[in-house]
Amino acid sequence: MKKILCVVTSNNVKGATGIPTGFWLSELTHPMAKFEDAGFETFLASIKGGKPPIDKDSLDFNDPINKKFWGDANFQRKFENTLKLDEVNPADYDAIFFAGGHGVMWDFPDSSAIDKVTREIYEHGGIVSAVCHGPAALVNVKLSDGNYLVSGKTVTGFTNDEEDEVQGTKIVPFLLADKLNEHGAKHIPASNWSDHVEVDGKLVTGQNPASAASVGVAVVKLLS
Repeated sequence: MKKILCVVTSNNVKGATGIPTGFWLSELTHPMAKFEDAGFETFLASIKGGKPPIDKDSLDFNDPINKKFWGDANFQRKFENTLKLDEVNPADYDAIFFAGGHGVMWDFPDSSAIDKVTREIYEHGGIVSAVCHGPAALVNVKLSDGNYLVSGKTVTGFTNDEEDEVQGTKIVPFLLADKLNEHGAKHIPASNWSDHVEVDGKLVTGQNPASAASVGVAVVKLLS
């Protein structure tokens, strides 16, 4: 059975603003649904382990997938007891997936655990994937040859226009699209809030919450 490590933020505040944040629920549940429907086993990790913060604005239970997962005892056990990322064995997983939510902008980019686990999964033939702000995990990951993982890759992620629309431009520590491009990626933006995924070899990225399920579909296709 293929195993996928799903990673969320441990950061609960938007920098110095004091505004609460966390991970975005549908950006986790929609890919997980695709993974599990394909018969893959999912594991949930965070930077610090334990119960991660969730963005309260994402608790949309009119979304049937959110509602299904939130009411599932197995999911709640994973959510309450996420693995601490620097304690996982990368060799145990066939893919890693990074969910978004604004919280990731402060704890994903400089995480040594993300750097190590992502590099090892990727270099051993595994899939690396992320959605929305989740590609913040990838901006500083370096491969064994010293090059950035994203260098020369076609990617997407939350766009500058989308950040501006949600009034986050002056809050986030950097603009995700700009940082990806700065480290050698080719960030491809689509129109705001459209379902948009880029696949470049073993790297799968999605632009925004609307793209989350499609990221899951793309990862399943690669692993199948």
